[in-house]
Amino acid sequence: MTSKTLNLKHALHADPKDKLMEDLHLVMADAEALLRATADQAGESAANARARIEERMEAVKERLGEAESAVVERAQQAAKDTDQYVHDNPWKAIGISACVGAIVGMLIARR
Repeated sequence: MTSKTLNLKHALHADPKDKLMEDLHLVMADAEALLRATADQAGESAANARARIEERMEAVKERLGEAESAVVERAQQAAKDTDQYVHDNPWKAIGISACVGAIVGMLIARR
């Protein structure tokens, strides 16, 4: 599979997790190519493989940073939404918490 084909597939994925996983697979493939290239010689092919690995590692680091930011943002929004719901509906929140606690207690008691 060529690099252009991989980039096209990469662009078509909508899910950031899929993009990250594909980048990780590309890094692994390049690392294997580097190992194969350096096993026989340490010439131009090894330098090219190292350069590709460095590029892929930077791309993966960037994606990880983006994914981390997205997860933190979603978690903060979920916490805000939960806080707002509890303030708007305190008795419902207490009732839900009591039910969840009772279910967990029954499950623990079964053991």
